[in-house]
Amino acid sequence: MDYLELGLKDKVAIVTGASEGLGRACAARFGRSGARVAMCARRPDVLDAAANAIRKDTGAQIIARPTDVTQAPEVEAFVAEVVRAFGGVDILVNNAGTSSAAGFEAVDEQAWRDDIELKIMGAIRFCRLVIPLMKARGGGAIINITTVGGKAPAARSLPTSVTRAAGINLTKSLANEYAADGIRVNTVSLGIVKSAQWERRATGDLEAFYRDVAKQRRIPIGRVGEAEEFADLVAFLVSDRARFITGTAINFDGGASAVV
Repeated sequence: MDYLELGLKDKVAIVTGASEGLGRACAARFGRSGARVAMCARRPDVLDAAANAIRKDTGAQIIARPTDVTQAPEVEAFVAEVVRAFGGVDILVNNAGTSSAAGFEAVDEQAWRDDIELKIMGAIRFCRLVIPLMKARGGGAIINITTVGGKAPAARSLPTSVTRAAGINLTKSLANEYAADGIRVNTVSLGIVKSAQWERRATGDLEAFYRDVAKQRRIPIGRVGEAEEFADLVAFLVSDRARFITGTAINFDGGASAVV
C-alpha cells in the first residue's frame, strides 16, 4: 500500500496500550513511516510479540517495555528508557484504556478510582514527563484517545463517559497552554472500531459479528472502523501536514455520533 509522505522519519513516538488493536496499529503505522517507536502495555508476552512483528514487518527501531500507566514509577522508568535510547520524544499517543460501562448505581467507588487512574491519570503522567522533552526539542504532538461518549453520553455508560469527557477537556487545556511552545494536542473520539476488546466479545464468525454490530448501532457508513484507518488518522494528526490543527476532537465513528 502507498502511504502519504508525512515526514515522520526518525521522529520518536511513544504509544501506550500498544500491544493489541488500535495501539498496535499506530505503532506499526509509525514504524512504516520510519519513526522510532516506544511501545508499552501491561502484558509482557503480548507486547513482545507485537513489537517483534512490527520490527520484522517494518525494520523500525522499537523499544517495548511492560508498563502499567496507573503506576507513576513504571511510567517514569519507561520514559527514561526512551530518552536514553532515542534522545527525546516527538510524539505521544495516550491510548491505554478499556471499556467500562454500567449504570450509575452499579459502579462502586473502586471502579471509579480505577477508571480515573487508567484513563485520566495515566495520560496526565505521560504528558507531565513528555511535555518538557517536547519543549526542549522545539515542539511535538500529543494525541489523547477518547470516545464519542465523552461528548454525548448514553445511559449506563459510566464511568467511561465521564473519564473520556475529562480526556477531551485535558486535550483542549493542554492545546491552549502549549501552542506557543510548538506542541499540538488533539483527541480522536472513537466510535466502534475493530479491536481486541471487541473481538473478545465475539462468538462465531468475526466478520459476521462486526456486521451485526454495525447494523445494531446504526452506523451510517454501514460498517465498523478498521484499526489501520484509525492509525492513518493519528499519523496524519501528528505530522507537519496537520501543523495548523490543535485543540480539536475528531470523531472516528462512521457518522454514528449525534454530535460533531
